Amino acid sequence: MVTFMSSASKLTDLKDDDNSEEGFNTIHSGRHEYAFSFELPQTPLATSFEGRHGSVRYWVKAELHRPWLLPVKLKKEFTVFEHIDINTPSLLSPQAGTKEKTLCCWFCTSGPISLSAKIERKGYTPGESIQIFAEIENCSSRMVVPKAAIYQTQAFYAKGKMKEVKQLVANLRGESLSSGKTDTWNGKLLKIPPVSPSILDCSIIRVEYSLMVYVDIPGAMDLFLNLPLVIGTIPLHPFGSRTSSVSSQCSMNMNWLGLSLRERPEAPPSYAEVVTEEQRRNNLAPVSACDDFERALQGPLFAYIQEFRFLPPPLYSEIDPNPDQSADDRPSCPSR
Repeated sequence: MVTFMSSASKLTDLKDDDNSEEGFNTIHSGRHEYAFSFELPQTPLATSFEGRHGSVRYWVKAELHRPWLLPVKLKKEFTVFEHIDINTPSLLSPQAGTKEKTLCCWFCTSGPISLSAKIERKGYTPGESIQIFAEIENCSSRMVVPKAAIYQTQAFYAKGKMKEVKQLVANLRGESLSSGKTDTWNGKLLKIPPVSPSILDCSIIRVEYSLMVYVDIPGAMDLFLNLPLVIGTIPLHPFGSRTSSVSSQCSMNMNWLGLSLRERPEAPPSYAEVVTEEQRRNNLAPVSACDDFERALQGPLFAYIQEFRFLPPPLYSEIDPNPDQSADDRPSCPSR
C-alpha cells in the first residue's frame, strides 16, 4: 500500500464538567454534524483504478472513540482522475505502420502478405470511434481474415518484479481474403467502450492501450501491427488543436492583407501638376472689386468660390504685420 496523504483533524473540543472523565470529552445524546475538509496534494495523483493484481484507491476514514468500548470506524471512497488532454500535439499526431510476411512450408514458399494501417491521431476518449485506414494484400495460397482490436495492458511493479496482464477491450472483423485478393478499409469504425483512462505517471501501476490491426492466418503466426493509443479525459476540441486557433487565423489574415496592399503608398500630386501655368496667370490677373461683386450676384456662391480654387494660399509669417502700439502711444483715459 502506498500512502499519498495521511492527516488527522480534531473535530470537537467539548467539555462537560458533570459527565467528563480525565482525557475524554463527552458528547450528549442526539444528532451531531461536524463539517471538515481536506486538500489534496499538488503533486500528480494516479487515477483511481481497479486491476487484477493491484489497485489505486482513495478514501476518507472517520473514527469515533468511546471509553471502555471499541472505536466506531467509517470509511468512504472517492474517485480521483488525473486529467489527460488529448489536444496536445503529441497526441494529435497520426499513427501508421507497414508490415509484410512470407509463408514458408518446408521447401515451398508462397507469396507475401502485406499490411498497412493508419489512424488519425494517438489520443482518444471513451465513447469515441477510431477510424481505421488499412490495406491488406494477400499474395499467399491461403485464406486470410483481417481484424482489428483494442487491448489494455496492465503492468504492476513491486519489489523489483513486474507482472503484466493484457485484456481485450473491443474488436472488429473484416471480410475473408482469398489468394490474390486485396482489401481496403476506408475509415472502418471501432468504438471505444467506457474504460479507465491511461495511467502513465504511477511508479507501481501502469495502464496502457494499443490498437492492433492484424491478419489472421490459419496454420501460421498472425501478421500484426501495433499502434499505440492514449485514453484521455479531456475530449478533442471542436477546432482541433488549441494552439492553432485565433492567433494562427489572425496571422493568416494579416499575411493576406499585406499581399493585397502596395508596399509604398504613392505621394500626392504636386501643385504644378494640377494647375497649368496659363490657369495660374489668369487667376492672378487683377480683377476689380466691382466686377467681383457683380459676378458673385449673377451666379451662385459655389461658382464664385470654384473660380478661385487655384489661388495659392497666403504666405504664413510668425511676425505680426500689425504690431501692438507701444504703451506710450496708447491713448490714456482721462482721469476723473
